[in-house]
Amino acid sequence: MKLNQIKQLFYALYLTNSFGLKLRKVKDPMKKKKLRLAYSEAQLSTLNIRVRIENPEKLPEDGQYLIMINHRSIIDPPIIEVALKNTNLFGPWISKKELYNSFFFGLFVRHGGSILLDREKSQMSGFFADTKKAVNRGESIFIFPEGTRNKTGETLTKFKEGSRIIALKNRLPILPIYIKTNADEVLKAALQDANLEQEVTIVIGDIIDYKEKTSLETLYRQMFSL
Repeated sequence: MKLNQIKQLFYALYLTNSFGLKLRKVKDPMKKKKLRLAYSEAQLSTLNIRVRIENPEKLPEDGQYLIMINHRSIIDPPIIEVALKNTNLFGPWISKKELYNSFFFGLFVRHGGSILLDREKSQMSGFFADTKKAVNRGESIFIFPEGTRNKTGETLTKFKEGSRIIALKNRLPILPIYIKTNADEVLKAALQDANLEQEVTIVIGDIIDYKEKTSLETLYRQMFSL
């Protein structure tokens, strides 16, 4: 492992846990948003990564949505937080159990605003109750519909059915966001060269009505020409 990789690893661990401790003391949603944004900006800044929105005019400033994003890198959440910097969009991320228990991410995930998804449980009523509580608080829901990071050579993997169920149960319009740049390749390059400046481009899709019958994966592929 190169010196830069070791430095970045320890700095990322410091950032994640120090902000996790700060978030533990905060209840106000907008204060949590500011802390999550500050963490994201610090993390991307140290990696020399900028975020560019290809069509910012499509990004809503307010409202509640199921915010649906493709997923190829561990830095995808910070990328989205930075992209939504100038909006009032906020809410929990759907997070798998492994992240809750992670030494690296656990403290931040548990206190930064997230909803635990445990696929080993036979009953999902608790999970859907948590999404309902967030929506009742006036928040959006952030989800990676592929369910896990896409580590294949494909631009997109199969969507899980949970996204549609969340939207239907909460009557949430769906805001599709596509991270056009392969952020995992960007991250690897940043860890190899500390002086390399890079840009990640995201594309905002058209709002999808929660009652739409066409599969979300089909709509997403069509919308972003995948």
